Amino acid sequence: MSSANNKRTVIVGIFTFLAIVILIAGIFTLAGQQKRLISTIAVTAIFDDVAGLRTGNNVWFSGVKIGTIKSINLYGDSQVEVTMSIEEKVQEYIRKNAVARISSESFIGNKNIVIDGGTQSAAPIQDGDRITAVSPLNTDDLMEKLQQNNENLVAITSDFKQITSRLVRGEGTIGAILTDSVMADNLRAMVANLQQTSRRTVAASNELSRFTSKLNSKDGLANQIATDTVVYSRLRSSMAELNEATTAAAAMMETLESTSKQLNNQNNAVGVLLSDQQFARQLQRTMQNLETSSQKFDQNMEALQSNILFRGFFRRQAKEEEKLKEQQQQAQPDTLNQQ
Repeated sequence: MSSANNKRTVIVGIFTFLAIVILIAGIFTLAGQQKRLISTIAVTAIFDDVAGLRTGNNVWFSGVKIGTIKSINLYGDSQVEVTMSIEEKVQEYIRKNAVARISSESFIGNKNIVIDGGTQSAAPIQDGDRITAVSPLNTDDLMEKLQQNNENLVAITSDFKQITSRLVRGEGTIGAILTDSVMADNLRAMVANLQQTSRRTVAASNELSRFTSKLNSKDGLANQIATDTVVYSRLRSSMAELNEATTAAAAMMETLESTSKQLNNQNNAVGVLLSDQQFARQLQRTMQNLETSSQKFDQNMEALQSNILFRGFFRRQAKEEEKLKEQQQQAQPDTLNQQ
């Protein structure tokens, strides 16, 4: 009996020892996960809403777990103070102007706190410091907005369904275009005309560009007028002379108009000559009578030359004329010799 009892005692002792070892290993494991055996500092943050954050949840920095949530307590009227236990070795990387925000491991996973390190110009955090907190996105608000967007999407889909059904039935302008072949042909013709007009516009623009480049040529008249003061002054003087000529022409036209009015006036001699037919006939008869009288006078002179009484007079006159001609002929050679 004694040997059996000893054997049982040894077995119980072995199992007890293994249980103690397992317990100690579990304690060390849990303590390692909870950072119980690592030097830490306490940092707090004030949130308006922690959105289901719990004690023991993780604290992350740049994707690395650096601590856990130590405690969650109400603060003030409606805020929440969260105390974080952060490893002392990462203290130098987190600055006093760091920002803490609540995030999720997944869409419906555990909540945790993510710390943005701040700027290098700020000092590192110390034990007991408080950093700025950013309120998390409320899942209920997000779901409400998603529901509103879903309802709007349903309404848009319904409206689009009505529009497409009207288009299929040929209602409205676009429906008529889609179903009416004549209107479609007219639309294609209009588009072709617009394309042709666009090509013509481009061609006209190119021609205008070439014309302006010619105007900007150094040898062109436009460039000389714009840059050469001599050409500009000559052109200005020419325009002044042209203006004077235009003024003189206008005055001459006024004079001609006044003269023509005077010519058409029957109160003066020229007007009577131009407009009075009776006076013209009288003047014509007078000229005919003068011509007849001159013919008769010539006949009378011939008759006087043949008359005995006047024959001597006409002979002497003829001799004097011949003598005058001879003197003139003699005077011409003497003049030529002197030259």
